[in-house]
Amino acid sequence: MSLGATLVLLLLGGAAPASAHAALRGTDPEDKSVVESAPRHITLTFTESVGLLEDSFRIYGPDNRRVPLGGPQHADGASDTARTELPGGLADGTYTVAWRVVSADSHPVSGAFTFSVGEPSPTPPAVPATPDEHPVTASLYDTGRYLAYIAAALLIGTAAFAGLCRPPDTAPLRAALLTGWWTLLTATVALLVLRAPYETGTAPGTALDPSAAARTLTGRPGLALLVRLVLLLPAAAVLSRSARYRAPDGRTPPARLAAGAALAVALALTWAAAEHASAGIQVPVAMASSVLHLLATACWLGGLTALLLTLCRAKTPPPVATVTRFSRLALCSVTVLVVTGLYQSWRGLGSWSALTDSSYGRVLTVKLAATVLLLSAAALSRRWTTALATARTPVEAEAEVRTRALEPAGAPGPAPQPDPSGPGTHSPDPDLRRRALRRSVLAEAAVAVVVLLITTVLTGTLPARAESEAAKAPRPQVAGLPGASAFTIPYDIGTPGGRGTVQIAMDPGRVGENGLQAVVFGPDGGLTFVPELRLSFTLAAKDIGPIDAKITDRGGYWAANDLNLPLEGTWTMKLTIRVSELDQVSETREVRITR
Repeated sequence: MSLGATLVLLLLGGAAPASAHAALRGTDPEDKSVVESAPRHITLTFTESVGLLEDSFRIYGPDNRRVPLGGPQHADGASDTARTELPGGLADGTYTVAWRVVSADSHPVSGAFTFSVGEPSPTPPAVPATPDEHPVTASLYDTGRYLAYIAAALLIGTAAFAGLCRPPDTAPLRAALLTGWWTLLTATVALLVLRAPYETGTAPGTALDPSAAARTLTGRPGLALLVRLVLLLPAAAVLSRSARYRAPDGRTPPARLAAGAALAVALALTWAAAEHASAGIQVPVAMASSVLHLLATACWLGGLTALLLTLCRAKTPPPVATVTRFSRLALCSVTVLVVTGLYQSWRGLGSWSALTDSSYGRVLTVKLAATVLLLSAAALSRRWTTALATARTPVEAEAEVRTRALEPAGAPGPAPQPDPSGPGTHSPDPDLRRRALRRSVLAEAAVAVVVLLITTVLTGTLPARAESEAAKAPRPQVAGLPGASAFTIPYDIGTPGGRGTVQIAMDPGRVGENGLQAVVFGPDGGLTFVPELRLSFTLAAKDIGPIDAKITDRGGYWAANDLNLPLEGTWTMKLTIRVSELDQVSETREVRITR
């Protein structure tokens, strides 16, 4: 099974916006408020600390023109606030404030609200549409993030298996260590490059902007990625030295074990410092719990992969002692996972009802069910490990028979040992038990992949506790205006590969200037690229149109920011898709435009 390909299909097949984990708690001026005189500052307060961008604030006046602003900063040094200074002499009327920040757990979040000076304008100013995230950037970033999790588990778990379980033949583990190290290195570099466009919601090409690198390296997520990249260098040195020098009895020197453990903890901290654990309640305890949880996951699941490789590819079968040591390591890891998992679940849920009432709780429930299945598979593996440890080879059985034959009649023999393989059996060949253990470990590894996938989805889901706070906060959209209209239009050109859908977002979907974003999906549900896409709008009742939206290819999606629809009414949107020089098709959809 190609795990990387599976992740890409999962992500690109349905690229949905990632949940943001900072909720807007309040604004000054308040949403929809009318103030007598123009304020000197705009201040936002969030449920957790946030990072600021160069373009964190965009404010549009009653004339739809952008208001010049001072640089964004935290109000009075409070990390859970964002503030910008307004110029003097603001005219009366309604102002629209669009904002975008980065939450403490590295996810960007944006929204907008309005306030009025003197009296409200007849028509509030519209905000030129800016997507919350670029679909290609978001898909690539999420893929890199998920691969980094898997690579860390493989690297740390395989190294722990080699150092603690002492398999005599470590050759099968070298490929796993190299794969884990290079995958983690590549994923980390990709995340560093994509961090700036991910935060700003722009195309991957904007990462080439020299200012993007500086902006990335000043934020906590970027610094965590840089530290992770630096840590991989001494990790390579420790792994290389361990591969070259092994004690005659297979033991790893204590100093090398300590160095490896310190590097593993430091790597795990780069995740804890930039995700859920770094925000919310009890941050120090949560970060410690997150580090232990990640290390226990790596030792169990990565070690499981290493055991499977040893069972299948080692030149000689691993001794019973190696399998028994891993069984103990896995039991210790599961204990740590249960304790830290319960704490993290309590911290993220906030209440028992959130298990069924929130997305986080439902994903967590699925993970718990998969974990129970994984524990069942692990119990079966442990049973076969015990059976292998008590199995006797034919030579040992024959020697025992000879020993009993030489004993005096009536002398008490050794107590019979129970056979874990079940009643009515007579100590089958250890090779048979190794094959059974190999099958149970393979099943355990397959379920472990599912659990890891669910875990990565859970890290991108808004915690129920934060969701409850967000429900009490203002909605992150333009006050008094409808939210962005979304359409999914199927098309079929009648040729192989000529079917699919186009997802169109129109913001704000009202009279005046509108923004459009269109993403084309192929017959397999994944992103596809077409040579041409056209959108036009006609208001037949007023004999207006067609108005060409003039959308352009933005590197994975099509967009326009200045579509002007002058009147309200039911417009006809015409979509034309060309998939080749000769093949194209047009579809129409009715769109209601209001003031």
